[in-house]
Amino acid sequence: MAVPPLFSPIPPAIHPRHAEVDAQTADWAEAFEIGSVDLRRRLVRHEIGVFAARILPHGREEVVRVVADFVMWLFGVDDGYCEEGPLGQRPGDLAGTMHRLLRVAQNPEAPLLLDDPLASGLRDLRARVDLYGTDSQAARWVANLREYALSVVWEASHRRANTVPGLSDYTLMRLYDGATTVIFPLLEMGHGYELPLSERDDKCVRAAEEMASFVITWDNDILSDHKERSADGYHLNVLRVLEEDGLGPQQAMALAIAQRDRVLGAFMHLTDHLCVVGSPQMRQYTAGLRSFVRGSLDWGVTSVRYTTPEDPADLPTAFAARPTDDSCEPLGIEAVSWWWDVLPAARPLRAARPLGLSGMRG
Repeated sequence: MAVPPLFSPIPPAIHPRHAEVDAQTADWAEAFEIGSVDLRRRLVRHEIGVFAARILPHGREEVVRVVADFVMWLFGVDDGYCEEGPLGQRPGDLAGTMHRLLRVAQNPEAPLLLDDPLASGLRDLRARVDLYGTDSQAARWVANLREYALSVVWEASHRRANTVPGLSDYTLMRLYDGATTVIFPLLEMGHGYELPLSERDDKCVRAAEEMASFVITWDNDILSDHKERSADGYHLNVLRVLEEDGLGPQQAMALAIAQRDRVLGAFMHLTDHLCVVGSPQMRQYTAGLRSFVRGSLDWGVTSVRYTTPEDPADLPTAFAARPTDDSCEPLGIEAVSWWWDVLPAARPLRAARPLGLSGMRG
């Protein structure tokens, strides 16, 4: 199924050292033996360093490399453990493994998993997070990694039972199992600043972060659908969730794109507001969130991870000039309806049907 051009009001950007970062990340994966030999051979072709260079196009190169190596590590876990390995069908065992890795991230000196390549890679990543970040940023990185671990176990329970969650549950799970939140502290580290505590705990900031996660993961689901359907075994993305409730493939695609477009509009409006009322650090942070959203989309439409040249996916080669939905009304997804409660009332609202599952029926 062809993916139509997607809308993005955020300009593209990439770090000038992207090629070097990508080569260094391939070397890091080999040095720490991330994943099996076959998995590693595939991962180093995905230009993960380029992805990191799009996330932090103006950041310190050392931190761009941390982001790249961490994303490589995440794919080692996600592909190696959850998608392709036996732990993906055993949520209890996966929970134990993830908790042991979390202990390594929290206390690298703990004598756990000493011969495990993923644990060794994680120890290296934690040392570099400590080097380039503050104590609170390192603590938040570990805490957000815990959210990721919990969500992949939740997903594994569905994989084992071959079940599909409802849209609200899927949305909540996807905010975390895409590991976007674990990147957020690295956005600050990349430019050597820290959000003031008063802004870090502000609900508007959390809403902006969750909106960014939503758009990034919905884009990933849309662009990876061909790859996932072509593979053997269980797959789960927003299109399958919508189809499971009775929508046809084209309807599900149209609805998912409308949902991401509506949230993207709200995200741009909210981050514009935060730039006006926030500190200089807030302006840097919102710029980082925007780069993450756009960088993920640019990487998604170009990486062989999703273009799958051996069985080409029909992905867009251009971007849409306008969104398919620019309503200011909530989506009608319970888990995220609170976002619209904190949006500043600067845009005129117009009537629109909620874009939940019922929004495409007719």
